[in-house]
Amino acid sequence: MHVTTVHDPAALERLRSPRNDVVIEREDGPDRFVAARGPFRRYERTLAVGTGGVVETTTFALAVPFWWLLFALPYRWAMRRPVERRDRSPWWAPPDPPDGRAATSLGMLCSLGLIDGYVGTLLTQTITYSAREFGADRAAQGTVLAVVRAGALVALAAGALADRRGRRRTMLVCATGACVFAAMGALAPNFAVLTVTQLAAAGCAGALGVLLAIVSAEEVPAGTRAYALSLLVMTGALGAGMCVWALPLADTGTRGWRAVYALALLGLVVVVLVRRRLPESRRYEERHAAATAMSERARRLALLAAIGFLAALFIAPAFQFQNDFLRRERGFSAARIALFTVVTSTPASIGIVAGGRLSDVHGRRVVGVVGLLGGTAATVAVFAAHGWPMWAWAIAGGVVGGLVVPALGVYRPELFPTALRGRAAGVLEVIALAGSATGLLTVGHLADRWGSYTGPIAIAGCSALAVAVLVLLLPETAGHSLEHLNPEDVLSGPSAASP
Repeated sequence: MHVTTVHDPAALERLRSPRNDVVIEREDGPDRFVAARGPFRRYERTLAVGTGGVVETTTFALAVPFWWLLFALPYRWAMRRPVERRDRSPWWAPPDPPDGRAATSLGMLCSLGLIDGYVGTLLTQTITYSAREFGADRAAQGTVLAVVRAGALVALAAGALADRRGRRRTMLVCATGACVFAAMGALAPNFAVLTVTQLAAAGCAGALGVLLAIVSAEEVPAGTRAYALSLLVMTGALGAGMCVWALPLADTGTRGWRAVYALALLGLVVVVLVRRRLPESRRYEERHAAATAMSERARRLALLAAIGFLAALFIAPAFQFQNDFLRRERGFSAARIALFTVVTSTPASIGIVAGGRLSDVHGRRVVGVVGLLGGTAATVAVFAAHGWPMWAWAIAGGVVGGLVVPALGVYRPELFPTALRGRAAGVLEVIALAGSATGLLTVGHLADRWGSYTGPIAIAGCSALAVAVLVLLLPETAGHSLEHLNPEDVLSGPSAASP
């Protein structure tokens, strides 16, 4: 509850206007307002006019499960905003407020994002240590990381299944599989078995990530899709950070890296908690047009596929080989690698959040190109630098590169109708991971031949120029409803009126 007392008669007239910032209000009787839309389970604002002034009382309960502690204080502050600032949302809030159901769904999706982040980064963080136990060189590591990309076929199958059977059930199965297969890596007797278990784990995690983005786009308002994706990316990064926090276990002995894999079983607790409250995607539940041939969306699919493939040529090796680069070429211990990762990656949250809001307010393409070129240049500089400049370039690369994640990531679910959204996302995931595999194999072999990662990473970074050109060919989708972008879904009727 928040209570404000004002004595200015002119303020009363302003207070009697519905808010339009963190909540979109509607009148519900004399001097009483409720939420027409906002992330609340309960919301009420009342005015009491007396001889001592006007008392404004606001009571609310957020509909954000698990994560409400992070938002409770900012929303309390927002309720105290002066009346002249209540016509626009603050910088940290969704540009277009979601309703209670969407807020609940987004909270659940973010919780599952922890699993996606942890399992998705597990092999990357630990492969240099498992390779040490199994006696594998850099080329072998590149091969394993590339082979694991075949798990993208799971995303393709999961996307098709989600289009036919529903998003919710498929996400929960993928989350469970990611935890179980990842934990099996702790028992791997050799590199081959580790590769097989993590191929399955990475496939489930990749499919989970694809479906999280789809359901997020289907639930939230048109003006908040990139913002919502930025929150998913942030919680995925938190899951990846948890993996990094556990990385010092690899220093406890030659087999210490196995404990990091075993910890993946804790993700099953998240699955159980989410399963009780996660609703099905509202757009999937509503009547929508039947699936049409993918060829009708061929141009959009081809353009996004080319962008995904070329971007992955650089992104995958730059991040997958970072730990090996730090250990071999800069002499870092596991604890120092963990410190470097936390210190340089944490500021990336600034870029991710800013990228989500800027993309929703000012458009996807310009934000995406700036983040892409700036982030790539800074990341290449990391592999050429020594000492504190290497840390500085890594921080800059994370912040600037973070802009591109929500700006371009949101295109996947936006440019395809409900009946094809899962399949299209699965196809794009396969193609992007094919680009990852190509980049990993190429950089891994060149690094062994040249004795350094610097040159190969710089060569891979040239792909960013081609990606920037292709991004400018994409349509601008900010602020447009999914039905506007995909006229087929207008047939669903009720869906057209949903956020």
